[in-house]
Amino acid sequence: MRGTRDLALVASGAAVSLFGTAITLIVLLLHVKDFGSYAVVGVLIAEFVPVSLAAPLAGLLVDRLPNRRLMIAGQLLQAGAVIVVTTVLHSLPLILVTLVVLGCGTAVVNPAAAALIPAICGEDRSARGYSWLAFGRGTGMLAGSAAGGLLVAALGTRDALLVDAGTYLAQAALLSFVRTERDPRGRERQTGRDAATAGLRLLAADPVLRVATVCLAVACVGVMFADVATVFYVTGVLGGGAATLGLLHACWMLGVLTGARVAVRLTSQRALLLGLGTACAVMGVGMLIPAALPFTALAALGYIVGGAANGVQSVTNQGIVRARSPEHLRGRAFAAAGAVLVGANVLGTVLGGAVVALMGPRQTFVLAGIATLAAGVAALLALRAVDTTKTAPVT
Repeated sequence: MRGTRDLALVASGAAVSLFGTAITLIVLLLHVKDFGSYAVVGVLIAEFVPVSLAAPLAGLLVDRLPNRRLMIAGQLLQAGAVIVVTTVLHSLPLILVTLVVLGCGTAVVNPAAAALIPAICGEDRSARGYSWLAFGRGTGMLAGSAAGGLLVAALGTRDALLVDAGTYLAQAALLSFVRTERDPRGRERQTGRDAATAGLRLLAADPVLRVATVCLAVACVGVMFADVATVFYVTGVLGGGAATLGLLHACWMLGVLTGARVAVRLTSQRALLLGLGTACAVMGVGMLIPAALPFTALAALGYIVGGAANGVQSVTNQGIVRARSPEHLRGRAFAAAGAVLVGANVLGTVLGGAVVALMGPRQTFVLAGIATLAAGVAALLALRAVDTTKTAPVT
């Protein structure tokens, strides 16, 4: 089937690209650590800033231009940005500027991929497509995280970054063999100053999207709190080192892969909504396990539980946005939802250090777990009263 072939190409390309992205993150974090802690934070958030700030323009592009070709252009931009990084490693400001350019490619590629999936799989089988995409991304991130340090040791910083540039080129090549296209050209379209912000207004107006987005945003902040606390938890509470840290990250990603495959069974709007709220609540429980039971094996179990919930969240969130947004607004809806969640990630990263310094790692896990659990329960209660048969009109 052409749909299966095209979906395999898109998911494989995502895996290859995320493999390289994980490598670049590790390489640059190791490279800029000598510049100080603010440099590390800068690298962590520089690529995410355009995903939030450029979301209205990126979403408009996805709803105006052929999505597959737009993704290829975005991948080529990202490959070029990584190549430029290899020439400016001596300058932190230039590294950060180039990462912002890299993020501009991400801002376009992610909503384009999400909007293309229903065209490949069909509206009724989109959950399968989003599951494949999440599985591909999770696999690539897991492999890249495992290989990053080894590549730096074997190749050095510059050549390891060139491997990442090659992964973007590889994804662009794979996408060139995809036959399905979402081409919005020639359709009736909204014009004027408000066209770019239609996705954001849809998120605010639609009660289902509003509840789902707020719930996920709280979960994202909680995850980043826990992410910042992890290194201190491993070294200060568990008494471990790099091996323990790698184990916990691997457990989280293995959970993500499992959750993404489980979520393929959630097809109706009601099932997606219940899956999202339940996943947030379960994630909160997963964060509480390391806080309450500070033993490596039990902490690993908590990370597997949290990662599985994260995988379900990824699939159900994209399924909800697809189901609740008109096709002609889909690119802007995906871009807007992504912008809110990335903004929550950045907020959690920035605040996470202060929270860990004030409360300590175990108490940070408690705070993150309770907030995420409460958000999931609140979402489940709120969604019970929501009419899923009606979507909010956006003018």
